[in-house]
Amino acid sequence: MRMVDIIHKKRSGNVLSDQEIQFFVDGVVSGEIPDYQISALLMAIYFQGMTDSEQATLTMKMMTSGDHLDLSSIPGIKVDKHSTGGVGDKVSIPLAAVIAAMGIPIPMISGRGLGHTGGTLDKLEAIPGYQVEMSEAKFIEQIKRDKCAIIGATGNIAPADKKIYALRDVTDTVDSIPLIASSIMSKKIASGTDALIIDVKTGAGAFMKTLDDSRALAKALVSIGKGVGMQCMALITDMNQPLGRAIGNALEIQESIDVLKGNGPTDLEKLITAIGGYMVVMGGKAKTIGEGQKLAETVIHNGQGLKSFKRMIQDQGGDSNVVDEPTDILPQAAYQIDLPAKRTGIISKMVADEIGVASMLLGGGRQKANDKLDYSVGIYLNKKIGDPISEGESILTIHSNRKDVEDIKKILYDNIEISATAKKPKLIYETVGWSVED
Repeated sequence: MRMVDIIHKKRSGNVLSDQEIQFFVDGVVSGEIPDYQISALLMAIYFQGMTDSEQATLTMKMMTSGDHLDLSSIPGIKVDKHSTGGVGDKVSIPLAAVIAAMGIPIPMISGRGLGHTGGTLDKLEAIPGYQVEMSEAKFIEQIKRDKCAIIGATGNIAPADKKIYALRDVTDTVDSIPLIASSIMSKKIASGTDALIIDVKTGAGAFMKTLDDSRALAKALVSIGKGVGMQCMALITDMNQPLGRAIGNALEIQESIDVLKGNGPTDLEKLITAIGGYMVVMGGKAKTIGEGQKLAETVIHNGQGLKSFKRMIQDQGGDSNVVDEPTDILPQAAYQIDLPAKRTGIISKMVADEIGVASMLLGGGRQKANDKLDYSVGIYLNKKIGDPISEGESILTIHSNRKDVEDIKKILYDNIEISATAKKPKLIYETVGWSVED
């Protein structure tokens, strides 16, 4: 079998056999297939797509290319959540604490941010001492004890995906549905969870810009999950404007704490309770979504979620005092600079990806995988779409360690619009793969 023949076959729009996909994945892991041939096949897949069967095979071959976590010793239904990424999306952090507080084990293996999208691990590392690396044995031990842990990939999970993802980033094939689906699900299946809910973002700040593309991705992900016997469903949610008000690592940890104190932004709490409702049903602690959502809301407002979060931070080496004194513990930027409105009206547009880029250029995100982060910087939105504003009033506050931020201001002004009228965007568009009646 030759790689050039596999490239030609897919480039011509034909279906790859299980053996050809296995040959490809084996060659990626062993290093026998050079980067230029891997890239050529990724580009062919990008343009020609894959059948459901091809996607499922690629996922499973990538999953079996490395380690598989065995979580069977943890009692109960293990439930996980994954987001396809966006700006200001810190949902996983408070959500894990809320679900754990209800006694549902939530083993969460998360990733880092790149470009305009933030990463859960980067946010957590803004907490002094927090360790995202942990042995499999300690991970399982913590889940048994605390019901939750948020870490990076342990051992050698889906090594084929690591190489393929790096090449997708530099060959502009990141937003290929088959490649996204196989990347996400190979890692999630290998992580050993029983149930998975996927938050598929749609809009300017997401990889999938249109609802149709987001729906296609959601269906692909759910199909793969259910195909291996996992409880799996997806929500399609908005990413045309940032989620919540904070963008930037330390700022988003502070906002996560605010949520768990019952003082978080309305949209963020609403999404956490919505996703949480499904997870509670999946975990067997409620019979209906409405009941599950009420339980999640209760845990947010009675302080149990906050206690759960504090315990997780402490057990992963972090300074748990951050829960009580976030501004004293978290890194703070030297300058807080307001962006005043140039006219009176209503905020009608906030382009999420460009606001994410502005935060990245302050040092809050990575342009390259090895870039060092400044955890203290970012942007805090004082207004969001649908909010009235007066000329001179602050639209947002820039948290920066450099005094001159005229370049950042230009990006922000170019991507925020004020009009005579506007309406708040929908937060949740639809669900995919959920059959339980409420």
